[in-house]
Amino acid sequence: MPRRRPALLGLYSTLTRALAPLAWRRVQRKLAANGADPARISERLGRTALPRPAGRLIWFHAASVGESVSVLRLIDHLGQSDPNLRFLITSGTATSADVLARRLPKRTQHQFAPLDTREALRRFLAHWHPDLGVFVESELWPHMIEMAYAHDVPLALINARISDRSARGWKRFGRTARYLLSHFSIIHCQDQRTADHFHDLGLRRARAGGNLKAAAGALPYDAAVLTRLRGVIGTRPLWVASSTHPGEEETVLAAHAEILKSRPDALLILVPRHPERAREIFKMGTAVIPTWSRRSTDMPISAKTQVYLADTMGETGLWYALSPIVFLGGSLTPVGGHNPYEPAAAGAAVLHGPLYANFTEAYAAFDTHGGALEVADAGALSEAVISLMSDAQALDTMSENAHTFAQSQTQILDEIGAALLSLLATGRRR
Repeated sequence: MPRRRPALLGLYSTLTRALAPLAWRRVQRKLAANGADPARISERLGRTALPRPAGRLIWFHAASVGESVSVLRLIDHLGQSDPNLRFLITSGTATSADVLARRLPKRTQHQFAPLDTREALRRFLAHWHPDLGVFVESELWPHMIEMAYAHDVPLALINARISDRSARGWKRFGRTARYLLSHFSIIHCQDQRTADHFHDLGLRRARAGGNLKAAAGALPYDAAVLTRLRGVIGTRPLWVASSTHPGEEETVLAAHAEILKSRPDALLILVPRHPERAREIFKMGTAVIPTWSRRSTDMPISAKTQVYLADTMGETGLWYALSPIVFLGGSLTPVGGHNPYEPAAAGAAVLHGPLYANFTEAYAAFDTHGGALEVADAGALSEAVISLMSDAQALDTMSENAHTFAQSQTQILDEIGAALLSLLATGRRR
């Protein structure tokens, strides 16, 4: 049973009540600005037009796109284990709703997550009556946790991750952190470092069990578009720089400028993490490399195109399937890195920078298995790309190593799935 409620959470409740109208106006504007269906925005108040499906319902709560997508294969796995189960995913962003609308497994619905107010959560829980609540990574809202528990919903936290910096903050408020996390019957951590941080807080039930994103598989893509692009590009040497952040595009373009000196027909597909930055990237980039095309404006790839700016949402799987070489951004600036299993599952050799705190164990394992290579700067990046473009056997070996290692990680679905089904069956709360 959770300990007595800390005073800090009493202050949180007071502030939440006072700020709820302001928070509601803010999320309304943000969802509307990002193209959310106006009829669905009130889901953030716990209201819905959807009926609750009959039978047992497992509720997954995630923050945004990455966390939501990471559980889709697990949901599919659970659905195959028990065809009578139904599933609900909640997330907070318009982008996640758009992506999930195209990828939801069978018997699964999406709703925008209710605001962390007692009124919104009361409506949400009264309507959906979940039989199990599964929180993903670090999306932990105090009222949501407390009220779900009070409604006799057994709770699990899966794929949890805490950075060293966040852990220091948690320890400053150790009593509050222990109280909230004690509501979870299962705490699955994606790495040992996170499990150790939970242990330091006194939560001995936390266990390291691998990263759920490792089992997500290859991202989807339109096969007809892939075939058409392969026909357009032909035998040109090709590489992708994906999920790049401010400060990384300059390094990538400097590397490509060097590659063009020895491989003048080389093509770079540049996929910024945030497509809304496309205009500034295009303006900066054309001063370095002159001939660009943009995906969002339907500019075709021609024989003269040197950089193709893939500034659209939901097509990352297409670029991974298209290119044998992928550089993953977020690793040359202190962002923490991005998921290497996605390009590897598509059969791409993976290049990355040295700053990948969010995927420390994953990158170390990929490097050890010969499926990925660390590069520190533009010179090392251009050298690695040129070397792989020039040695088909080395590229095939690295790609196969990456793909084989990615495919070997699916046992995590069995482990987490079995734990969740056991908790669902027993309804055991601690």
